Amino acid sequence: MRRRTVYIFSAIAFLLAACKTKDQPAKPTKPNILFIVVDDLGYADLSVMGSEYYETPNIDALANSGTIFTNGYATCAVCSPSRASLLNGQFTARHGITQFDGAPSGLEWRNKNRHTKLLPPEYKHHLDQNDVTLPEVLKENGYATFFAGKWHLGSAAENSLPTDHGFDINQGGYERGGPYSGGYFSPFNNPYLTDYPEEKGMSFSMKLAKETSKFIEKNKDTTFLAYLSFYTVHAPIQTTKEKWKKYRDKAEKMGIAENGFEMARELPVRKYQDNPVYAGLIEQVDEAIGSVIQTLKINGLDKNTIIVFTSDNGGVTSGDDFSTNQLTLKGGKGYQFEGGLRVPYFIYVPWMQQNGSKIDEPVSGADLFPTLLDLANIPLRPQNHADGLSLKPLLNGGKIPDRPLYWHYPHYGNQGGEPVSIMRKDHWKLIHYWEDNRVELYDLNTDLGETNDVSATHKEKASDMKKQLMDWLESMNTQYAKEDPEWDEDAWNQRLENNKSKLMPRLEAQRKKMLSPDWKPNDDWWGSDVNK
Repeated sequence: MRRRTVYIFSAIAFLLAACKTKDQPAKPTKPNILFIVVDDLGYADLSVMGSEYYETPNIDALANSGTIFTNGYATCAVCSPSRASLLNGQFTARHGITQFDGAPSGLEWRNKNRHTKLLPPEYKHHLDQNDVTLPEVLKENGYATFFAGKWHLGSAAENSLPTDHGFDINQGGYERGGPYSGGYFSPFNNPYLTDYPEEKGMSFSMKLAKETSKFIEKNKDTTFLAYLSFYTVHAPIQTTKEKWKKYRDKAEKMGIAENGFEMARELPVRKYQDNPVYAGLIEQVDEAIGSVIQTLKINGLDKNTIIVFTSDNGGVTSGDDFSTNQLTLKGGKGYQFEGGLRVPYFIYVPWMQQNGSKIDEPVSGADLFPTLLDLANIPLRPQNHADGLSLKPLLNGGKIPDRPLYWHYPHYGNQGGEPVSIMRKDHWKLIHYWEDNRVELYDLNTDLGETNDVSATHKEKASDMKKQLMDWLESMNTQYAKEDPEWDEDAWNQRLENNKSKLMPRLEAQRKKMLSPDWKPNDDWWGSDVNK
């Protein structure tokens, strides 16, 4: 615990010193890059983004030293599609990975017994070898490239591991989307990681941070991309007894509501941020990030390393482990609403005066590829990162061209999301539902919670945006969901009733049990208590 506290305070000191200095460091010709992706971390899952429950001092310090993009978006509400976009700078309809790898499609979808009206289409299951990626371009320009953590963009059998797409080293990345083999504490039983006896009980986040720090130290005299892609905070969520108790007690002081869930269209949704296991898991990843930032400082790399921080989709309010709530935003992971698409999005550039400045321009994960090339003085590759724009002009106080953002998700999410296509233009957001071809229109300037559909009162705006969205989708030659000729509406309605009458009471009971003073998941707290 003492070492982790050191990580926190040393990282904060480093970043606060960086933001207070009057003389910014000189711009390096070829800066290093630390690219951090936290899995399933919601827009409101950080204290710097408004949470009063979660504690994230290292991430907060990073955000307050860099630039906070308040309208930062993932390109999809689930992981594999948006992770591909981070690497290739394309929207999902263009690169073809429109669903998380492993989800069934077509007639196989019926085996899920979800009884949905539509059958989702086929999709690409791995990153295309023809797609030029950020690490490939950086490698061409002399960068050592390193990947640690969650990949979920293909397998060795498909020749689609990180090392097949521009990374020199891969620590822990393969086709699995969560910590299913070994959980969040060592031993991890990951085929692309080595478990060491002395690491028993170490958190998965700290293990990935440790491997990243080793790479940084080894390559401190060259130029590098360290891509740190945490499995945290994906289900199944786990934490230590000490962290659970800390946040269980905090929830009690803040006031524990009698009921913690409400029904959405299909599944219950968590109403509050009061999950002590999830809070502890977030703190674990925050500590890990602090340790890597400390490594940069110790090795004298803090003045020439760009740091990017984001998530692959919104926080899990429904489905999976029903872990969190997105406060003023509607929905979460898998949903078409802001809670599913909007994510934390920070860029720290040591030689720029940033100091936690906020930019409201809508941006997406596809923009990070060209932005990093631009900041690294490498010519842009618009033919490759076809949907991404460099955000360097915004970081310099300027503007970028007006453009719409597009999303295409012709699938059903595990969290309750529906087959939709979406367009955001300025402050307007249009959602097209493929089940019945209706649209919803929201003015995000006045209705961030998406409570008031104004498509009926702004018919011309809705019509124009729908036409533009459909024209764009047609130009992408994308795939669509189709009606299931065997759809059983009674089976669908029965499933909804079961979710309300059986699932929701079970979730309420689990929540109350987890918040009780004597709760214990198992004898050794998922392997974190090495004395057991």
